[in-house]
Amino acid sequence: MDDLFVGRVMSTDLHTVAPETLVADAAELMLDNCVGSVVVVENGELRGILTRTDFVDIVAKSRPKAATPVSDYMTTDVVTTTAQAPIRDVADTMTEHGFHHMPVVSDEDGLIGMITSTDLAAYLSHVQTPSPA
Repeated sequence: MDDLFVGRVMSTDLHTVAPETLVADAAELMLDNCVGSVVVVENGELRGILTRTDFVDIVAKSRPKAATPVSDYMTTDVVTTTAQAPIRDVADTMTEHGFHHMPVVSDEDGLIGMITSTDLAAYLSHVQTPSPA
């Protein structure tokens, strides 16, 4: 696993919203596409991420959901990785911070993908390991 890089297991089918997107619309997008997060992008730049976990906060604060923009709840201090990062480092970072989604960026192209705990688990489930004796 040390020589496997993020680019081999990340998802590139990203679902993005703008900071002014209403949380109700973001939730619908996530449900329609069976994804756990949307990436908030403005003028081609990564501005934040909104995840299923953030919706707990939205419901708890009981603001009018239909009129609440994503920017009110998105995480703005987004921890990112690159396609060349070893997945072990990414897994360690995700575990350390307790999150399940990490946007993948490049200096040339900006946001290029997303690696999730599901991507890591799917990879591990396909790795051939010897059975215990």
